Parts: sequence; structure tokens; C-alpha cells
Amino acid sequence: MWKRDESVKPANVPPAAPQAPAAHAGAPAASGDLRQKIERDMVNIGKSVVIKGELSGSEDLTIEGHVEGKIELRENVLTIGPNGKIRAEVFAKAVIVLGEVTGNVTASEKVDIRDNGSVDGDIASPKVAIAEGAHFRGAVDMQRAGGKPAQAAAGQPGQAPKPPAPGGQPPVQGQKIGA
Repeated sequence: MWKRDESVKPANVPPAAPQAPAAHAGAPAASGDLRQKIERDMVNIGKSVVIKGELSGSEDLTIEGHVEGKIELRENVLTIGPNGKIRAEVFAKAVIVLGEVTGNVTASEKVDIRDNGSVDGDIASPKVAIAEGAHFRGAVDMQRAGGKPAQAAAGQPGQAPKPPAPGGQPPVQGQKIGA
């Protein structure tokens, strides 16, 4: 009984203490909740698993096995682990490559090819990172999602801005000089 009383006293102390220690005391419970949330929102495909066909979902996914076909996780992160071998068209929010990908990769945020990672195919993403020691063969399209509205705001949709004239002034189109 004496030990239970001791365990109750420290539980009552943190609410009387400043908020920083109370937050620290709540951290183990919060990390437990966070761990459960991470486990629910992340799926692993083991290295002995082989999938042929279309793979889609609304959770972050780590692939250590083999996938052939199409992978679609447009709102989530796809991680290809060191043992992962992918022969597929990939569409995700972010793609992290530690293994091998053969096929085009499209990401709305970022593609990250890490050490010993390999991509044979085209990449389309606003951000691309290729680590030293990584392998990449293909083309990169880093067009930003906001690129089209910016061009429309400039008044010349679909055209790149013209360089300044030799006199240092930008060329003027459709305006009379001296009017």
C-alpha cells in the first residue's frame, strides 16, 4: 500500500508545476499515442512479398519487396527500402528511394534518391534530391505547381519572359512610344 501512495503523489505534482514540466511528464503518453498513430498511418510491405498490379492507398507506405505495375499514393509518402525493387509507374506526394525503381516517378512535393538508391526512369517533381552514391538515369521535370498561374499573371500565358533589350530596357509589346 505504501508504494501506491508514493505513485499517486508524483502524479498529483505535475499539474501544480509549471507547464513545461507538465508537458514533459505528458510526453511519454503523447509519444505512445504518436507511435500508435504512426503505426496506423504507415504500412510496410516485407522483402518476401511480391505484388503485380495496381497498388493504391491513403497511408504512408514502405516497400521492401517487389512491386510490378502501378503505385498510386497521391497524398502520402512512399519509401522504397534498401531491399525494395519496383518496376512501376509511381505517383505519390513524396518518394524516398533507398532501393531500386524502374519506371517513371511523379511526386507532388519531392523525390529523394538516397545513397545506393537507384532510379531508371523520368522524374516529375518540384523538388528532387540525388545523394552522392545514388544512381539516376532519365529526365527530370521540376515544373512547379504554381508555375502556370504566375505566367498568366504576367499576361503572357505559355511564354517565357523575354530578356532585356541591349539598351537595358525590357522590350515593350503592344504599346506606342511617345503616346
